[in-house]
Amino acid sequence: MNTSYSQQKPGLVTAISVMTLISGIINLFWGFVASATALGTIVGVICLPVTILPTILGIFEIIYAAKLMSAQPQPVQPSTSIAVFEIATVLMGNVFSMVVGILALIFYNDLVVRDYFASLNGQPVAVTPAPTPVIVEPVEQPVIEEAPAVEEIETPKPRKKSGPRKVA
Repeated sequence: MNTSYSQQKPGLVTAISVMTLISGIINLFWGFVASATALGTIVGVICLPVTILPTILGIFEIIYAAKLMSAQPQPVQPSTSIAVFEIATVLMGNVFSMVVGILALIFYNDLVVRDYFASLNGQPVAVTPAPTPVIVEPVEQPVIEEAPAVEEIETPKPRKKSGPRKVA
């Protein structure tokens, strides 16, 4: 069994996989508890499909994390949909999964993580060229000759008579 792989997994990918695994376990537990609580009431039985949603998300999170953590990486895309659903679990009261979803979306936008997923899926790695420095050469300012000032004759303005104010 050949377990060697030529490319080292970036730390952010490992962080994504561990956080997603923990979030999946918490969502499984959260969903089971919410479903068991909902079964205790008649209204809860009607709401049972809503309480099962964290359980389903937890299963998908565990499967996705297992693919990311495997010794021989499998071709897998960054799962932004799982991250968005993790954020949406705040509606069920699960703040931890919301934080994991936000961090996953931030980590997916990192250049190292993007390059890792691109090489994992056999896509060419996008190389961003380094910006070339802009050299600014000094430019001589044109000499502007001042025109002789034309003197204006100031005319005195007539003053208004200040009288008593009339009040209506």
